[in-house]
Amino acid sequence: MTLAHFLDELRCSVCGVLNMLWLDPLRGIVECRNCGQSALTFPETGEEPR
Repeated sequence: MTLAHFLDELRCSVCGVLNMLWLDPLRGIVECRNCGQSALTFPETGEEPR
């Protein structure tokens, strides 16, 4: 397993390219290798919102 995980069968919402998204779990970022767009991820904690 690597630090960056390939997200299979997903498209970038900016450029629309298939299978170019990578997840970096240490930084909590998903990045498109085609256009460079990145997004923060929010882990599920299993707790209900208050």
